[in-house]
Amino acid sequence: MSSKGKPHLNLVIIGHVDHGKSTMTGHLLYVCGTISDREIEKFEKEAELIGRGSFKFAWVLDKLKEERERGVTIDLAFYKFETKKYYFTIIDAPGHRDFVKNMITGTSQADAAILVISAGTGEFEAGISTTGQTREHALLAKTLGVSQLIVAVNKMDLADYKEERYNEISEEMGRNLKLFGFDISKINFVPVSGMLGDNLSEKSDKMSWYKGPTLLEALDTFIVPDKPTDKPLRLPIQDVYTITGIGTVPVGRVESGILKPKEEVIFQPTGKKAAVMSIEMHHEEIPEAIPGDNIGFSCKGLSKQDVRRGDVVGHSKKPPTIAKEIVATVQVIRHSSVIAVGYTPVVHCGTAQVAIRFAKLNMKQSKKGKVDNPDFLKNGDAAEVVLIPTRDMVIEQYSEFPALGRFAVRDMGQTVAVGIVKKVTPK
Repeated sequence: MSSKGKPHLNLVIIGHVDHGKSTMTGHLLYVCGTISDREIEKFEKEAELIGRGSFKFAWVLDKLKEERERGVTIDLAFYKFETKKYYFTIIDAPGHRDFVKNMITGTSQADAAILVISAGTGEFEAGISTTGQTREHALLAKTLGVSQLIVAVNKMDLADYKEERYNEISEEMGRNLKLFGFDISKINFVPVSGMLGDNLSEKSDKMSWYKGPTLLEALDTFIVPDKPTDKPLRLPIQDVYTITGIGTVPVGRVESGILKPKEEVIFQPTGKKAAVMSIEMHHEEIPEAIPGDNIGFSCKGLSKQDVRRGDVVGHSKKPPTIAKEIVATVQVIRHSSVIAVGYTPVVHCGTAQVAIRFAKLNMKQSKKGKVDNPDFLKNGDAAEVVLIPTRDMVIEQYSEFPALGRFAVRDMGQTVAVGIVKKVTPK
């Protein structure tokens, strides 16, 4: 399966728990030839042994995930597949216990997303309810910069392939997505069955009423985002591995700039400097990494203790900014009471998660109009605020580095607000 010459896109698969993400993704990898018949048969036998034969496709991902969790290899190659036009990397296979946290880190690296929604009776409703994750994931995707989206209306077999059910879900979801700022005219709603394979790569005769593209055809309607190669290097670290014979290998995605071997880089906020020895993508050594590349790179004079998830790499001449104070616009989505000065939730930015204090509320815009220096913020308010991180972190101005200038505010196990950085006062 060669990926030479095809443009590359990072894809994240999001959606409420149990809506069939793993099964659909596993089946997609199978129809694209990433996984062989023999492997599927093996998974099927193993799944049947514990009485879960229907899980064969989901097992594709879970088996690989176990291998990854044991840290045997840094292998994202398994999650690679090709369409006519592109080759895709699927980021961070779904189904995590601590899903949203990982989903945020995964989504912050994606160019596009498939939002999986179950058409099963009660399942769609559970996902879109206020405690469900369907809306939260869609909103986070938008905040984290993923504006290209396909909605896979999954488990159509459970809905007897009815057009009415598909229409009901598409309309309700369309309303929500519009609210979050997505351009609905560019979104394909594709009715599929991840389990049975309907409309994944071939048109399903069970849904002759559906005239749109199959899931694979819809993936080819995505466009490759511009690559900001002329900006300074910014590379948020996702993970760090120690590999025998090579040493410490940080892994992450280049957001801007270009990274080449022999260059001196700096890890912020620690200030640790190191020389890059080699760069790898999908097990192949590459001469340089550009924006959008998910890479591992080995460094001289770096120990595993020197680096952690959330650090941002830049060239030592133009290091990433460590923030003393941040002026940002935030939109409050879901807070159980109100947000006042002193509130200290966790902010997710790039791959970092840091507690940040609301130090000042400059102005808020609500249904009633504009208020300067308000006492508090509540759901639905948009506001300009001053934030102070409780420990060193890298965060950038949105206009300069969009990927490191947007953030999600989380508290009590949910996303409370989302924001955009207007100005950073460096430390």
